[in-house]
Amino acid sequence: MLREVTATRYIEPLHSGGSVPGIVEGDDLGTYVVKFTASAQGHKALVAEVIVGELARALGLRFPELVLVHFDPAVADAEPHQEVRDLHSASAGINLGMDYLPGARDFTPEVARAFPVDPLEAGRIVWLDALTVNVDRTVHSSNLMVWPTRGTVPPRLWLIDHGAALVFHHRWDTTTPGKRYDFRHHALGHYGPDVRAADAELAPRVTEELLRSIVAQVPDAWLAEDAGFAGPDDVRDAYVAYLLARVRLSAEWLPTEFPSREQLAAEEAARAARTQAGRPDWLKQVPDLHGKPAVEHDGAVHLR
Repeated sequence: MLREVTATRYIEPLHSGGSVPGIVEGDDLGTYVVKFTASAQGHKALVAEVIVGELARALGLRFPELVLVHFDPAVADAEPHQEVRDLHSASAGINLGMDYLPGARDFTPEVARAFPVDPLEAGRIVWLDALTVNVDRTVHSSNLMVWPTRGTVPPRLWLIDHGAALVFHHRWDTTTPGKRYDFRHHALGHYGPDVRAADAELAPRVTEELLRSIVAQVPDAWLAEDAGFAGPDDVRDAYVAYLLARVRLSAEWLPTEFPSREQLAAEEAARAARTQAGRPDWLKQVPDLHGKPAVEHDGAVHLR
């Protein structure tokens, strides 16, 4: 089961994501990135974080430890932003924390140009994302971190942020376990991911016993509001049944085609050209400080 800690010190909010998580210190002296229950993404995002994160760890992928964080809004009384204080006030009680990786770097396209990733490791990550329908690990938003970045230990890829995964739980009655999703623009697609080898290795390990042990770690309160179910245990059964059926149908959804770096660059250039061609002539002539064209959005001109 997930460990429980109590937040004793609030360090700072992270404004880079829509959920506005916060960095806190726990009574175990650990530092955690906390995702709050009252964030705009709601409880289903936290459920996805637990299920996909713990499944990744069980399959040997690098994912920071998750903990349940008891949060008292009084700990963050000094927070100056009213919106963040309102979020804290509405999130009193149990929230989800992820072990903080100090100094970690985002796995950006620039980092990816030089960072080595073995095809089998890339295949394992793509396979997990395809199984859990995590379409939110793309070239431009990888939800991957490189850590450590100092010392003698070589840097490794770490998975983070799975709140957008398990898209089927938003519409249980309209999705099928064998559905194929588009992973052509996966963040690791240009590494030649060996998803077939990953499927042969990982699929047999995703058992009913493993899935039940994982969904058991999701707090009842995060499952109680799911319409169409008698209670939290019924929701847990639904997750187990869906993922078990999906892993058995991997031949139907296994992604195997990925564009090369050169193809991605060509697609990006073509997309930029189409965007530029659709701009009014006067807008094309307005440069920004870097000599690039301005962009029009929502009726306003923005300098990039």
